Amino acid sequence: MTITKSIAKVRSIIKKQKLKNKIIGFVPTMGALHQGHLSLIKKARKDAGFLVVSIFVNPLQFGPKEDYRIYPRNFKKDRALLEKERVDLIFYPYPKNMYTAGFSTYVEETSLSKSLCGKSRPGHFRGVATVVTKLFNIVQPDIAYFGRKDYQQAQVIKRLTQDLNIPAQIRILPIIRQKSGLALSSRNAYLSQKEEKKALVLYQSLRLARNLVKQGQRKPHFIKTKIAKLINSRKNLKIDYIELVDPKTLKPVKKIDKKTLLALAIFVGKIRLIDNTII
Repeated sequence: MTITKSIAKVRSIIKKQKLKNKIIGFVPTMGALHQGHLSLIKKARKDAGFLVVSIFVNPLQFGPKEDYRIYPRNFKKDRALLEKERVDLIFYPYPKNMYTAGFSTYVEETSLSKSLCGKSRPGHFRGVATVVTKLFNIVQPDIAYFGRKDYQQAQVIKRLTQDLNIPAQIRILPIIRQKSGLALSSRNAYLSQKEEKKALVLYQSLRLARNLVKQGQRKPHFIKTKIAKLINSRKNLKIDYIELVDPKTLKPVKKIDKKTLLALAIFVGKIRLIDNTII
């Protein structure tokens, strides 16, 4: 397994692998790896002849009051996990490698990125789109893997690759959950035991919505009101958003008469968590 911070070295390695006609698989991460990440990596390992994982906590996708400086980082643990999964190359750049002095060029998707997390985290998806475009230019993957928990992010990246003619297949894999139902997230590391129990209200909200739809409820407002009541019944929780939207356009639906994305974001104490399901 090769580990490098050098963009030039990554390009050199990838060029040699492409000359061998190897399929390049790529899993971009911000580190603090968990079983959700590993599910992507295991799938990529099966598909690809050469597997690249990036670990880069991207400063552009964090707002001024967000958790960039304290975002969980544990490269020693991450490296051991990736070695066990037989990853071929870890790209582990410094911010100064990715954003040189005077950096002033950004990539922005202007439709899918405006609602949900984009509304409450202005600039976030511009940072995501910019770094993913840069990583795709460096790694030149044939296939890139993303998790469904960050549903909106995955849709933005699919749109980006389509609109900019980036020749990478985007594969979106299922959410990995704890036995309790809590979606795995690097930010779960911030939670105390009490807060982790409170965070289960996300999964309980998804189940509540599915049950209401099974019982024949088709009004988004009714379902959102029921979910809000459930969340607000718990202490130290704050709703960021509860939305029922079209899975492709991310526009709100007026009636649940076809597949609909239920997307949630809440604060558990100071920690912001997201989850979603298709109903």
